[in-house]
Amino acid sequence: MENINLVESFTEFKEFKNIEPSTMMVILEDVFKNMLMKKYGQDVNLDIIVNVEKGDLEVWHNRVIVDDDEVEDPNKQIAYSDAIKIEPDFEIGEEVSQPVKMSDFGRREILAIRQNLASKLLELEKDDIYKKYQERIGEVVTGEVYQVWKKELLVLDDEGIELILPKEEQIPSDFFRKGDTIRAVVSKVEIKNNNPLIIISRTSPVFLERLFEQEVPEVYDGLITIRKIVREPGERAKVAVESYDERVDPVGACVGMKGSRIHGIVRELKNENIDVINYTTNKSLYISRSLSPAKITSINIDEENKRAEVFLKPDQVSLAIGKGGFNIKLAGMLTGYEIDVYRETDSDTEDVDLSEFSDEIEDWVISEFKAVGLDTAKSVLNLPVEDMVKRTDLEEETINEVIRILKAEFD
Repeated sequence: MENINLVESFTEFKEFKNIEPSTMMVILEDVFKNMLMKKYGQDVNLDIIVNVEKGDLEVWHNRVIVDDDEVEDPNKQIAYSDAIKIEPDFEIGEEVSQPVKMSDFGRREILAIRQNLASKLLELEKDDIYKKYQERIGEVVTGEVYQVWKKELLVLDDEGIELILPKEEQIPSDFFRKGDTIRAVVSKVEIKNNNPLIIISRTSPVFLERLFEQEVPEVYDGLITIRKIVREPGERAKVAVESYDERVDPVGACVGMKGSRIHGIVRELKNENIDVINYTTNKSLYISRSLSPAKITSINIDEENKRAEVFLKPDQVSLAIGKGGFNIKLAGMLTGYEIDVYRETDSDTEDVDLSEFSDEIEDWVISEFKAVGLDTAKSVLNLPVEDMVKRTDLEEETINEVIRILKAEFD
């Protein structure tokens, strides 16, 4: 029968989509009741019995027995002469229940039921996906890359649910092919064009935090608290940690023996350098630690303007600034202070090696100077520009720019 086929299709859906039997019953009853009311009228008395597990569906039409000449509404009343054909013992005033069969309906009505069922199922599935992932925001998910596009990746989780990894949420050095396994954190879930849109991220600080929870048991158990994470995805990250248990070394526990714990995280983040530092309420010490691996000699803090002047020995300046300026940038983000770095030099030994200016002067230019014996700032400043043009392969404009940078240092 048609009704049995309809219910069987629901049973299959339930098995694949994990829909609760009680929910299935409500949907089936709703769909069939709407269809039957269109046929019999809004106030028709119907009983719909659904057994999703067995795939059974029964529809009973209930009518009151009246005298043959008193039938006003055949959808609610049945003539006595017709009632006793069903059961000879029926009396006037009793209720008669008759089964309604799908064969009583036309092909169009059956098709409408199927379309209505499919629509209800799709709505239920979308709502279920949205609610499920709304609760999983901040969790790490694992999926398989299904499609690679220019601006995003389509990833399928273990249930075949579609996840989107936009280009801006990928680590710059990420490279995935179809079929690759990928890990990311659920960052945002929204409804777009009536469909759930699940955005995942590998650049979010939350992703790094969850990786620490997976790799470091003390973080997962709450013995170590991650106070703040700042990242330049794929380049560098700084993680401030603390523990209220004096027996636990938070930095040592996060790094692990010979870096065993941190190495797994670094690999997942495409060799992103991770600095783990002890959090402290002592601002000077916190700023000092945030500039790791550089070691500062002194610091002046302007609390009102949230600025910090940091003085370092010449050989520590490039470490404090870091490749691409990422180290000092992240230190500022971590501490909330604008950090200015100054070289600390003695009056007797005020000369500075040219290598210390690598953050401002390109390496190949420094190499040109060193090749002709000009390896310190003063050795360059003390030589006429004309002589340097003759000795090196550098343009006069380039040499003048270097002199400007070096003079600014001593000024």
